[in-house]
Amino acid sequence: MPRSATENTMNNLDQKLQEAVKYAYENAPAVKTRFEKAGITPDNIRGVADLPKIPVLPKDEIVALQQANPPFGGMLGVPPEKVTHIFFSPGPIYEPAPEPDEGAWDTAVGALKATGFKPGDVVLNSFTYHLVPAGFLFDNAFVRLGCTVVPGGTGSAELQIKMMQDLRVTGYSGTPSFLMSLIKKIEGMGLDFQKDFQLKTAVFSAEPLPPSLRQAFVEEYGLAVGNAYATADFGLLALNTGDGMAMPLLPEPIIEVVDSETGQPVGPGEAGEVVATNFSRAYPLIRIGTGDMAMNMDPKPGESQQTERSIILVGRSGEAAKVRGMFVHPNQLRFATGQIPGVKKVQGVVSRPELKDHFVVRVEAEGVDETAVTEQVKTAVQGLCRVRVDEVEFIPPGTLADDAAGMVDVRDWQA
Repeated sequence: MPRSATENTMNNLDQKLQEAVKYAYENAPAVKTRFEKAGITPDNIRGVADLPKIPVLPKDEIVALQQANPPFGGMLGVPPEKVTHIFFSPGPIYEPAPEPDEGAWDTAVGALKATGFKPGDVVLNSFTYHLVPAGFLFDNAFVRLGCTVVPGGTGSAELQIKMMQDLRVTGYSGTPSFLMSLIKKIEGMGLDFQKDFQLKTAVFSAEPLPPSLRQAFVEEYGLAVGNAYATADFGLLALNTGDGMAMPLLPEPIIEVVDSETGQPVGPGEAGEVVATNFSRAYPLIRIGTGDMAMNMDPKPGESQQTERSIILVGRSGEAAKVRGMFVHPNQLRFATGQIPGVKKVQGVVSRPELKDHFVVRVEAEGVDETAVTEQVKTAVQGLCRVRVDEVEFIPPGTLADDAAGMVDVRDWQA
């Protein structure tokens, strides 16, 4: 029987992964060392399904590798003189720029097209160009698309507004909060943003885009909006161009959502850590833990292509706690209870009486029927987090500080 398009895509991806793993093993000493410690060779990785055989490498371990063997910790896959740029990210971690012919650039250009950018656009790039790669990566992607880039970086608002008007800027890349601050300043100057400026398309990253803010950009200011999930080491991973929180995955790098303790994939609708594998020759990254927690949205488990899957980012892995085998993140609790009238704040507490997990959701609420809200909280949290709530505890408003932990683990594992 002839192969389906999905089967062909998967087979091509498996072959591409085999080649990337073999190259990394032969050219990046740290990769070979990881494989040897795990008792595997590139021959054991025949496709994406074999990736869980490779232990996840947390970012903290990359820091340790670089400190022990500076500057790249044995993870560089090309001679140092081939590196065009070196970036410095918090950690600290040194990161070489992608090579000019790497597929990651095509992925980034495709994401910009999907957002609505087109050749000839004049784009104000307000991502920083200083040390970290954000400004550089978006700049290069726009140039490859055929746009003219105005490298605004994080310069003064007044100057960026002047450039937007003088240069008839049609596109923006940067954080959503900065663009909104520019728009509000424009309005404060007595100008009409839609009449006096040409901006039509914006791509955001580096911070959350709340639904209310997206709605304002789209409905009040007439912008086409893309919200990108990106990391310093992998570039763009996912892009949302519509409503909702789900972010469809881009074609590469390979994205897994895994249990950060076991490294095994989580099921559809479950939360886990985002783990990525790229095809870079300059900086081959195999199963790197990003530290970001996400819900895995997979319409056809085991059959779907990566671009058919989505993730919903919920926060950093260090803020999550495992309850009866399932990760629960504070943001999941907030999402679950956010539509319940009267609920102001929530906090999850997991204890271990009688050697069994006991999950309590503490709720600050005003003017509510506690019996009704108890059932709403239990239903909403179990529906989103897939964990049963044993008890809902109502506490006085103001009890939880703004910086209070969203999940509290008081289990005594010595008992």
